[in-house]
Amino acid sequence: MTVLIGCGALLLSACGSMPVTGDVKAVDASQPGDSQVQVYAVAPRDGATPNEVVDGFLESMTSDDSDFRTTRKYLTKEASRRWKPSAETTVLAKAPNRSDRPVHDGDRSTTDVTYILTGEKVATVDEQNAYQPLVPSDYSRTLHLVREKGPDGKEWRIDRVPDGLVLGQSDFKRLYRSVNKFYFATGRSDAQAALVADPVYLRNRTDPATGMDTVTQAVRSLLRGPTDWLRPVVESRFPSGTGLKKGVASLTPDDRNVLKVPLDKKADGAGQRSCRMMASQVLFTLRDLTSARVEQVELQRSDGSPLCVLDADQAEAYAPDRSSGGPDSQYFVDAKGRVERIPGSTRGSGEPEPVAGPFGSGALRVSAVGVARDEQSAAALSQHNDALYVTSIAADGELPLPAVTSKAGNAEDRLTAPSWDGRGDLWVADRDPKNARLLRLPHGKGKPQEVTVPSLDDGSRIAALRLSSDGVRIALLLTKDGHTTLKIGRVERQGAQDDAQVSVVDLRQAAPQLADVTAVSWSGRSRLVVVGKEQGGVQQVRYVQADGSTPSSGVLPGVNQVLAIAAADDEQLPLMADTFGDGIVKLLPGDNWQTVLKEGSALVYPG
Repeated sequence: MTVLIGCGALLLSACGSMPVTGDVKAVDASQPGDSQVQVYAVAPRDGATPNEVVDGFLESMTSDDSDFRTTRKYLTKEASRRWKPSAETTVLAKAPNRSDRPVHDGDRSTTDVTYILTGEKVATVDEQNAYQPLVPSDYSRTLHLVREKGPDGKEWRIDRVPDGLVLGQSDFKRLYRSVNKFYFATGRSDAQAALVADPVYLRNRTDPATGMDTVTQAVRSLLRGPTDWLRPVVESRFPSGTGLKKGVASLTPDDRNVLKVPLDKKADGAGQRSCRMMASQVLFTLRDLTSARVEQVELQRSDGSPLCVLDADQAEAYAPDRSSGGPDSQYFVDAKGRVERIPGSTRGSGEPEPVAGPFGSGALRVSAVGVARDEQSAAALSQHNDALYVTSIAADGELPLPAVTSKAGNAEDRLTAPSWDGRGDLWVADRDPKNARLLRLPHGKGKPQEVTVPSLDDGSRIAALRLSSDGVRIALLLTKDGHTTLKIGRVERQGAQDDAQVSVVDLRQAAPQLADVTAVSWSGRSRLVVVGKEQGGVQQVRYVQADGSTPSSGVLPGVNQVLAIAAADDEQLPLMADTFGDGIVKLLPGDNWQTVLKEGSALVYPG
């Protein structure tokens, strides 16, 4: 097998040496995280030993081998016919180990041997390309080899092999990239329609199984529909069963950055409004995939005629974060317990000023604040977290009665900091051990409605929460047995908006590598920034994807003793942190942490 790096060619054996002694052998075909490394598969040599066949097969799985043609040469004809490499990808912490010596099957040792593959399983990617992080566990599978008659005599080949691929993390990150598909949140009118990011992992360059480039893979995946986890709360405007026109394997924008997408007959009858919404799904899905931004999408009927055309500016009407009212300011609680605003958020360096109304006048000493995404109203906790108030921050007025109260004896067992979703609803949790509950206030008004969380029957308690801008996902910090972990839940609604029965279901791990998470904030359409520690490690600030995967550039510059973290929907706005000792600090893209305020706490962006 050969590896090409830049313009130079190196033999694989020079990049990752193979041990020749010991009980196990690791197969590591590339340098960690280097997406520019391209691996080419090499067929088995004549007379290859069983060891060489197994090593060659595992190495070949990490290649860009078209349709895995070369990889299949390590299998018997029947096994090659049955093997489904696209069934599932198993991700191990490191490349798989194989037993150094095969297990011989009784008296047939000269014709029949078995190898054991082992490793630490950390994630899977299913047939929908959905990533599922796992608590690290032991991985063990077998490869069975027989001697098969070939043109030059009998050769060792694998006749029993698990479906799918097994890759170490370094090869996985080299071969795959995270892509956000976009679908519409259910239960909204066309006038209120907003897109929701559905992250999947697609092959870099060309997918061996389909021969499609990454752009075409993304459109194909979009047309196939949302992943199972998100499906109950989103919908596609493409007619059911719509696919690309037969034979389309490459989609490339022209010199005017216009992308033409030929569809099959299923989409021929789509109306103009639906078609424009379909085109917006394509535009947002491809936004970060091409070197030059796609400025216009033309969807075509099966006969090649235009179905509709939509440009990037028109697609902004459906933007995932359009509920945010322009450039976000930051808000914090000053040393006197008043809510202040920092305008000019592009740099996070404006002069703080008290907000209007009772939160800014000092009528209530505040401990935490959550600002609605339109920046017209806010919710704040009293000094000891026992009461939640909601009022305008755009006009003066009297302090209203509490919207929610907690009867817990200790302040840390009372109300969490509030959070607003993209629908304008306000969320807060009461941590009272005797009456723990998650509450939603439709539009921040009226009687609080209890939200069921069936997954919390295991004894976990909500320590903090943050709602996504699309309103269909919630990030929960859950405490159990002395540890706090991050999970993402799906928000399901049944019934009319104000009277809907709401539940948070299907909680999944979002940062399984961290033993304790102390702070979290949404940072963009499907990304979060978290503060936490690995088992026995030190505090770190890092990005994680909503599906639980970790981007290659996930770890951020260190900062001392972070108490809280805040990020905006716009990923270009500064990351803000509340620290012990250094006050409120900010981090701009490509820069280091800088102090913004020596005094102040509980800084947030709207949301």
